[in-house]
Amino acid sequence: MKAIVCTKYGPPEVLQLKEVEKPTPKDNEVLIKIHATTVTMGDCEMRSLQFSGILKILMRMGIGFRGPRKKFTIFGQELSGEIEEVGKQVKLFKKGDLIFASTGFNFGTYAEYKCLSEDDTIVIKPKNLTFEEAAAVPTGGLEALHFIRKADIKKGQTILIRGASGSIGTFAIQLAKYYGAEITGIGNPLSLDVMKSIGADKVIDYTKEDFTQSGETHDIIFDVIGKCSFSNYLNLLNKKGIYLNANPKISLINRDKNLAKKNNINYISGNMDDTEERIEQLNFLKKLLEEQTLKSIIDKRYSLEQMVEAHRYVETGQKVGNVVIKIEYND
Repeated sequence: MKAIVCTKYGPPEVLQLKEVEKPTPKDNEVLIKIHATTVTMGDCEMRSLQFSGILKILMRMGIGFRGPRKKFTIFGQELSGEIEEVGKQVKLFKKGDLIFASTGFNFGTYAEYKCLSEDDTIVIKPKNLTFEEAAAVPTGGLEALHFIRKADIKKGQTILIRGASGSIGTFAIQLAKYYGAEITGIGNPLSLDVMKSIGADKVIDYTKEDFTQSGETHDIIFDVIGKCSFSNYLNLLNKKGIYLNANPKISLINRDKNLAKKNNINYISGNMDDTEERIEQLNFLKKLLEEQTLKSIIDKRYSLEQMVEAHRYVETGQKVGNVVIKIEYND
């Protein structure tokens, strides 16, 4: 099968299109013929190992020191496709099922085929979505829903979303609107109209306006990208406000949590690890997608052969929503 392989860390050009062995499902696994996957900023950071401090050391220990170990050489964390084969113990899925799924740090979606356990985060694809639209949901949608639910939004509360123009942010806007929030979205200059169209009440171009000097306060702040010091947000939060950080700096997290406690702020970070919860949440996203309450925002589409170009574009930081890789077959 065709796959994009990364054997060393570096610029997009380290990604190579190769023929690799097609996987065979174990008794409890399904073999998925992948029709679409995505490129996220997280994929680019993994490829280039652009992490700071202790996180860079931890990633080298976990993934590989000089380059990704063999099991991690095919990146990609979400997919949509068709189940081509099922192991003899599989009960939840059958051959021909159209699904979408998150592989997380199991990676492996930059390829034509991927095996997953039937107990992994796999859900039947929303009927009204294309493969490309469905592939763009699991990573950003699950991350956004995890944090928005943690905030327990009440109708009329205000939320500021920093990084609102990306894959997590565009889902966060829609989910916050679903729960009744008034939303200010901060994004890149190309995203302003899109953010308004999916529910943002106010939008800010981060290249032109310093949101920390706005004088406005909010009940909730959702920092998707984590590049701004937590102390800069204190004067933007209402009393007993909630701060959500999807990308905290490990070296600063204890300091920031102590600072939040001193200022009566509820500081929430950390990813969702429970697979059953992830499956429930992906099914919830599916419901909203089928009701057309939620939609995928796709910026650009590339082929598997254009993966290098796709990574270059995502690294510009100017994507709006998602960048999708469409995998085509000759049969």
